[in-house]
Amino acid sequence: MSMTVRYYPLPESAPPPTSTPKPPSLTYTRILNKAHSAPILVSQVSPDNTLFATGSSDGIVKVWDLAGGYVTHLFRGHGGPVSALHFNFPTIPEGGGGGGGGEERRRMELLTGSTDARVRIYNLRDANARVVGGGNAVKPKAVLEGHVSVVRGIDVTPDGKWAVTGGRDKVVLVWDMLSGGGETPAMEAKKGKGKAAATPTTPKLVQTIIVQEQVESLGLLPQEEQVYGAATGRWLCYTGGDKGLVRVWDVLKGTLVAAMKGVEGVDEAELDDEDDDEQRGVLSLLYSPTSSSLVSIHADQNIIFHSLSTLLSTRQIIGFNDEIVDVAFLSHPSAPPISPSSLPETPDIPHSHIAVATNSNLLRIYSTSSFNARLLPGHTDMILCLAVSPDHQWLVTGSKDHTARVWAPTTCAQGDGYTWRCIAVCQGHTESIGAVAFARKPFDDGHARFLFTASQDRTIKMWDLTPLSAASAASSSSSSSSPIRPRSMATLRAHEKDINSLDIAPNDKFLVSGSQDKLVKLYAIDFNPPKVKAPAGEGGGRGGAEGGFKLLGTCAGHRRGVWTVKFSKNDKVVASGSADRTVKLWNLDDFTCLKTFEGHTNSVLRVDFLSHGQQLVTSASDGLVKLWNIKEEECVKTLDNHEDKIWALAHSSDESTLLSAGADSLLTIWHDTSLLEQSEANAHLIKTVQVEQDFINYVALKDYRRAILLALSMSQPGRLFNLFSTVVKGRQPDDLSAEDEPQAVTGITGSKEIDEIIKTLPGIELVRLLKFVRDWNANAKMAPVAQVVLHAVFKLRSAEDILAAFEQANRLPKRSEEEEEEDDEDEEENKEEEEGKNKKRQKKERPSLGAPISIKDLLEGLIPYSERHFNRVDKLVQESYMLDYVLGEMEGGLFGEELMDIQ
Repeated sequence: MSMTVRYYPLPESAPPPTSTPKPPSLTYTRILNKAHSAPILVSQVSPDNTLFATGSSDGIVKVWDLAGGYVTHLFRGHGGPVSALHFNFPTIPEGGGGGGGGEERRRMELLTGSTDARVRIYNLRDANARVVGGGNAVKPKAVLEGHVSVVRGIDVTPDGKWAVTGGRDKVVLVWDMLSGGGETPAMEAKKGKGKAAATPTTPKLVQTIIVQEQVESLGLLPQEEQVYGAATGRWLCYTGGDKGLVRVWDVLKGTLVAAMKGVEGVDEAELDDEDDDEQRGVLSLLYSPTSSSLVSIHADQNIIFHSLSTLLSTRQIIGFNDEIVDVAFLSHPSAPPISPSSLPETPDIPHSHIAVATNSNLLRIYSTSSFNARLLPGHTDMILCLAVSPDHQWLVTGSKDHTARVWAPTTCAQGDGYTWRCIAVCQGHTESIGAVAFARKPFDDGHARFLFTASQDRTIKMWDLTPLSAASAASSSSSSSSPIRPRSMATLRAHEKDINSLDIAPNDKFLVSGSQDKLVKLYAIDFNPPKVKAPAGEGGGRGGAEGGFKLLGTCAGHRRGVWTVKFSKNDKVVASGSADRTVKLWNLDDFTCLKTFEGHTNSVLRVDFLSHGQQLVTSASDGLVKLWNIKEEECVKTLDNHEDKIWALAHSSDESTLLSAGADSLLTIWHDTSLLEQSEANAHLIKTVQVEQDFINYVALKDYRRAILLALSMSQPGRLFNLFSTVVKGRQPDDLSAEDEPQAVTGITGSKEIDEIIKTLPGIELVRLLKFVRDWNANAKMAPVAQVVLHAVFKLRSAEDILAAFEQANRLPKRSEEEEEEDDEDEEENKEEEEGKNKKRQKKERPSLGAPISIKDLLEGLIPYSERHFNRVDKLVQESYMLDYVLGEMEGGLFGEELMDIQ
């Protein structure tokens, strides 16, 4: 909890669509440090948006001026932490009732609730309550006593006549704020104890509504609001509490008007498990007048939109996924086709929904178009694994409750109208089901024919799904039919430890399993479809399908447990990933290891084939997704967007989209950008060839001005150095000794034309040239040319001219830090790819200076190396004197006498 207050401006309209799915960030414009000396628990803004109230855990309430950011009122005296706040600025028409006349029309009150079960009413017009008046011990205008527990919600009708309060004592109290002298029973009881009598405007308790749950939030609906099953023109109150129920009550009658259906129409009778109350409870409940909805925020960080006109949930936002253990793509047959994306950088997802399994018993279904979520009940314990049928319509889930459930698409009245319904429950295992697999070849009706499940009881079961076709058709037309019980056709004890993964070959002839016992086992599948189709609701029986499977061979080679196995769609090989951080390819003919891929730094959790069996994609506990080239046995791409284990990995049917999810609660969608990058690389290559040809043509024509300007604008220091090097080599020896006088023949650099170009270079290009010279000067082989160019710049340009060039360059608009960081991330991700290299070159060729540079930075890079080069040349000159001396001695008679004696 915080003790500060921050002001955040909200955008007036939605931001335009961008290629990056990152939401816009909000930046606070004002911060009030240490607004309270204790954590702030509640806050409220006045109806006229001029005041802001905060309540803290030390029982102090402060009222702030929103525009000025200063405290206007301070209220003490609460018997515990402040738990609720509400401004009462009634708008009573001229001649309105209430007995107070003009005084009542000018009421400005603040109602506060606290853990002492009392509601206090403070008059904001009381001068003693204002901080500027010096009074901090002002007494409340009235104290409402009726609750016996923490008050969590307060609301008042716009005319100030009625008020409702709710608390954790499981009741909602209705008060007449303009009772004209009525007293509550509690006040009457206190008269004999010396308490003050009630004033003529003391609110009166007129109704007690028993809601049978601890109220955490409440509010009043406008009288004109249309609520299903309720008449208009009456005051209605909505409540939300610890049981996760959202209900609407008639304030004056005290009766229940409407109850929201909850998530996917789950009946309240199904929500009696007290263990889930803490996660299911409502923390806050808001009324949205634009959509005529109630928005409930729950303890499990889910946000649900409830329609008042239908009492159904229209949208659900998952605020926290917890640990994601599996994901899968789904396609609803009734969903409209995916419309083309307006952004070429964000390709479409070729499936309508995504199934997500977290450490929860509820199955989560996301719409890929709106990311609206549905929570599907059914399992009684955590879901561990998912698998989809070949057409991506059926889904099977395995759970810790020892069952596997088959889900089929259906329609409903909530949200976008598309959901899934359980049509079959496979019961028979005695431990948690950790792996499931559908048959890959569809039956006559297009659905899978059988199903395999693997459990911690070390067994694999084969289930007959042929009776499910009629059940699937019934589920699409009716939501009341109960799921059938498929028949187990075969059971085999397969491993000595937990079975982590199953997969079925594309021809439905083989099954592969991977286990913690370090083994990969291959089985032959024998399946005979039924001669007579079994009716819906029967698990097989007479005329049903027959099937079985037997062990063919074992692949041994992993040093630790096997987490994942997968068949190739094109070759007779199986890929396996293990806790030994390797991925192995196995030959199904002799069960030998063909290849081993190493690169992950932790357990490999998922593996799959892509690109017609030419590539592998893997995920691991190191938080990385890697793409492998099988032929070259190398990693060609590493995707990094997770901070913890990646348990789940799935790809779309056309392999254009990849899903990864894991223990960090992130669900990442990856799009295949190979074609886009290839087109960008081709465009860059064409542009590079054109630039190279233009540069060669300019040099051949000795059009040095255009050649130099082209090299500078395209940031090609190598070509520019070669040009200067060629020109410098053509200088006359006499020119090299001219230090103070300008060269008369070939100029300083070796070409008078290049001297003129340096003399007339624009300021921006001059700074680029000096940056190149600084880099060249750091290389001993390139330093001579760099010194010649530097000498030409200092000789032909004045100091004022050079300083002005740097000032002009630093005034250019620089790219934002976010763009710089994104570019750095892109460069890091693509550093091992040729496409990434092309992108780097393209970024370097942008007509910008990149990071700003000052004359000081330039000199700090030039002077040390220049001094080093000078010392080296000076040493060479000194050594040349010794050579001159030796040569002179040779001419003066060295070895002369010996030669004369010989003669």
